[in-house]
Order: sequence, then C-alpha cells, then structure tokens
Amino acid sequence: MKELTLTNKAIARGAYEAGVKVLSAYPGTPSTEIAENFAKMSGVYAEWAPNEKVAVEVALGASVAGARAMACMKHVGLNVAADPLFTASYTGVNGGLVIVVADDPGMHSSQNEQDSRYYARSAHVPMLEPSNASEAKEFVKLAYAWSEQFDTPVLIRETTRVAHSHGVIELCEREELPLKTYEKASNKYVMMPANAIKRHVVVEERDKALSEFVNTADINRAEYTSEEEIGVVCSGVVYEYVKEALPNVNVYKVGTVYPLPLDAIKAFAKRVKKLIVIEELEPYMEDALKAVGVACEGKSMFSLQGELSVLKIAQAFSGADAPKAEQVPPRPPVMCAGCPHRGVFYVLNKLKLTVNGDIGCYTLGAVAPLSAVDTCVCMGASVGMAHGFKKATDGESKNVAVIGDSTFLHSGVTGLINAVYNESGITLMILDNSTTGMTGHQQHPATGKNLMGEPAPIVLLDELCKACGVKDLQIVDAYDINAVETAVKKATASKEVSVIIAQRPCALLDKSKKPKVAVHDCKNCGKCMKLGCPAISRGEKGIVIDKTQCVGCEVCVAVCPFDCLKKESE
Repeated sequence: MKELTLTNKAIARGAYEAGVKVLSAYPGTPSTEIAENFAKMSGVYAEWAPNEKVAVEVALGASVAGARAMACMKHVGLNVAADPLFTASYTGVNGGLVIVVADDPGMHSSQNEQDSRYYARSAHVPMLEPSNASEAKEFVKLAYAWSEQFDTPVLIRETTRVAHSHGVIELCEREELPLKTYEKASNKYVMMPANAIKRHVVVEERDKALSEFVNTADINRAEYTSEEEIGVVCSGVVYEYVKEALPNVNVYKVGTVYPLPLDAIKAFAKRVKKLIVIEELEPYMEDALKAVGVACEGKSMFSLQGELSVLKIAQAFSGADAPKAEQVPPRPPVMCAGCPHRGVFYVLNKLKLTVNGDIGCYTLGAVAPLSAVDTCVCMGASVGMAHGFKKATDGESKNVAVIGDSTFLHSGVTGLINAVYNESGITLMILDNSTTGMTGHQQHPATGKNLMGEPAPIVLLDELCKACGVKDLQIVDAYDINAVETAVKKATASKEVSVIIAQRPCALLDKSKKPKVAVHDCKNCGKCMKLGCPAISRGEKGIVIDKTQCVGCEVCVAVCPFDCLKKESE
C-alpha cells in the first residue's frame, strides 16, 4: 500500500516499521511532526522531554535496556544534546539508537544556520541524509540496522525543504523485535576516564570500518549520463534540485555525509573532467574532498548562506542573471490578535526597560510598534543574560528577563537558580500561555497532558520558582495591563530576585467566546495602534476593529485614554 505523506511523517513511519519502542523529543521546527505522528501509532511510547539533552539521554537509556529508540530535534537542539551525544559515541548501543536532526537553511524559524554535519564528524557518529520522503523512511530503517551492526548511535539529517515536503511512501509491516538482553558491562557503559580511554580506541576502529563500508553502500551511488564532462557531488534536497536543473550532468549522490564515501567519489572524479560540489551552507564535502587530494570547486559558485534552489543552480551553470523578483507587499510576522504577550511588551516598552528576550512567540516583542525586546540568543539565555547585565552594572541596570513557560522548563530554571544563588536581583517574567506556542501548541510538563494526550502531573511554575529560592513572586493576568505595570514597577524596584508569572492561555487555545470590542466616537489619537494588534487598523474616520479577528481580550480598551473602545454590549 502506498501513501502520499509528509517527510516527517515518513520518518515516524520508518521508525515504527523498524520496531522502535521509545521516542523522546523536544518540539522544534522543522522536526516537530516526527514525534507527533509517531505518538499516534499503536504499541509504541512517545514523549515530549523538557529539552533535547534529556531526549537523547532517554533514548540512550532505552537503547542500553535493549529497545530500539529515537530522539528528534532541530539543529540548535543538537547543541543542547551534544553532551550525551559525544559520549554515546563511546558507549555505543544495545538496541539501535537513531537521532534525527533537522537543519534550517534560510532560517525560516531559527536563530542561526549551523550545519549539523560537523557534529557527526566531530562526534564520530555516522550521519545519513535522505533527499525525499521515500528515502527518509528507508534510511531510518537502514540506520537502525547500521546502529546495531556497528554498535553506534546514527544521526539522520534533514533540512526544512525535505522535512516539510510530501512524497509517496510504501507502507510496510512493523518489525516486531524482542527486547535485547541487557548485560552489565561497566567497561562499555560507565565512561570514567580509564574506561573512556579504551572506548575511544573502539570508536576510531569503528570509524575506519565505516569509512570502508560506505564506499559500497547502496545509498551512495554514481549516476552517469552520456556526457561525461561535468560531475556533481551532492546530497539531500540538493540532489533533487540538481537532477531537475542539470539533467545531463553526471551525479554522485551521497547518502552518508559522514563518513563520506571518499574512495567511491575519487573513482567518480577520475571519470569526469570537472568536479563540482553543490551543497547548502558550509563547504563540508568540498573541504573533505580537497583534503584527500580531489580537485573540485563549489563555494566559488554558491553562497555559504541560505538555501539553494533549482533556479539558483541552473543560473550558476548558465551564467544568467537572476530574474527580478515580483514586487510583493511585505508581510512581517506579528503576534496573533489577543496574544497574551502583547500587553506585557506594551508595558515594558512604555517603562523603557531593557528586555532580555528568549526563543518563542514572544520574540516578536522586538518588532514595531512594540519594539521592546533588546536581546535574543538561545533557549533560556534571557535569564543568564539578565543576570550578566545586573552584575556588569553593579545592580543598577533597569532590565527584565522574559521567557515562556515551555522555555523556562527547557533551560531557564538553571539560570534562575544561578541568579538566586549569586544574588543579582534580576526581574524575571514568565509568560505562561499554557503551551509550546511557536512550534504548534505542543504539551509540556506544566500543561497537564503528555504527548500521547494522556493526563500528566503538572509542574507548578510558582512552586518551582519558590523551590529555587525566589521569595518575591507575583502572579498577574497578562490581559490586565494595569496589574502588569504595577507588578513590573514593584519587581524592578526590588534588590532581590523577583519573578512575575503573567498567565493567560494562548489566544489560539482559548476557544471561549468573549464580547468583541467596538469603537465609539474615536478621537483618532492612535494610542491603541501602539499595541500592534492585527485586529486594529486606521480608517478614514478613526480606528477600526476587525471583528473577524478580535477575540475580546480588551487590552486596547485598557490603553484607550478617551474611553472610545468598549465591549459591544456596552
């Protein structure tokens, strides 16, 4: 039976067919749908972990226990998971262990464009890169076979265009595998220095074996045409682009980006007059080939930044100028109408505070007209950076750390502990909208449900903050901007660590019907326009409320100085 499906769903299906029993992940675009789809399958266990490090540790634990396991994350999540990844390369596995990482060339939903292929090389862990949905499913199954054959975790890399593309896959039966016997082997699984030194030797021997093995692996292949002038080396989605843009060139399709099939590519290079490596982001394959004496070029023709495309590749070979892009009105990202974060950032901007932001919907607080967020680096960084601000200014800086509920549990808690322990007196605002919003409303440990949709214990954020040593804690309604302003003024005046939890469910979760806001005798002062709400616009006779978008949050009512905005019922 065949099915047209999303590649991320195909990866989940591949894991299911491979007999995977345990999957742990943290939601992050473009990887999120893998875990969501796997959780719907019967006879398996799937979970949202608080962060990617925990996800890999859970999957590794399941592997050592004898089950096939998977961890999934986006590229920046692999940074968080790097600690267990590098040592898991030393311990090896019992049941197969596959870690899926989704890179984001073009930064569609990310803060950087890092290239995860370097993690594979640095950790000495094999990495496979599929080009489409069908390959993705089969590569997952192959990865488990290799994982157990070579006693190693295996990385699968996808990029946004592969992850979110659709393709036809063949649905196969699940391979029901018994739990492998766990045998105590401290010399293999306990990485104290004496054992790790010996295991490092094992890793290097495995690397050599894999480097030879991949040269004859079916997923690495040469595709020759009748014109043997130019040869192209490529992998992943770029292979699909090359086949469409350059149908007459010879292609070496790389399926294992680590280790690279260097001997096979050398043989391919001898049959062509010119070798070109086409790859997104870094010259990873190009540099590796040059290092072993293969003459080639690549980044002299293509950029280090952003995505490639069929058009870009065709133009690079034809020398033609790019056609002028059609003029499309700009459509910047904006918080949803009724977003509970809007009033918070309105207050922070009004009070002229420096705001150390974090990863999530609330990053949009940096966008005009709110223009409130000053910094945003990575998950959890807001708390540590606010602490650094305070220490650098001897406690005199007027700055506030802002973080979401899911991100706080991901990596903000440790920053708060540090601030309390080292007495910086920061103000931390936890914007609790009861979900992991930006990636599509996933559950987390403070929502009361798990990935499987079952009731789960709730982490109480206020009690957690108190357990970290916070004494000055306030809980406010995020829609009540007067209460928010009062709380912020009180907290920033304090010399000790202060936490404000601004609570309101995400507007997309709250399905209750509230009275819409209506305009009465508008003075056209524009104060409500400073909220940046997409339901509010200026008409010829003053402010206009779009009732199809308005959710009745009444934040605009609170900021109107002339009482021109009211509930419809009033």
